[in-house]
Amino acid sequence: MSFRKVTAIIHRNVLVDVEAVLQQAGSGGITVTKVKGYGEYADFYERDWLTTHVRVEIFTTAARADPLAQLIADTAHTGLAGDGIVAILPVERVIRIRTRATVDEGEL
Repeated sequence: MSFRKVTAIIHRNVLVDVEAVLQQAGSGGITVTKVKGYGEYADFYERDWLTTHVRVEIFTTAARADPLAQLIADTAHTGLAGDGIVAILPVERVIRIRTRATVDEGEL
């Protein structure tokens, strides 16, 4: 099985647009989490350098990972510092908790 996890850290204000393009692209599902951190962009004017973003995670097949990552990058791009990142990670196995069954590629 060739699964991937696409993880994106993006601005909160582009989340609605990213969700819409992922739904239109037929992503099987997404997880969205509020996160704080800093990387290339840190808010040096604040005592706490952390900025608030959202993390979008998608489990998908290897063949769909790059196109979905590109959709996210294209949609979330503003050209400003702190636009975020997209990473594609390998996944060994996906198990559905309800059924305890290992997920096949055709199911994602």
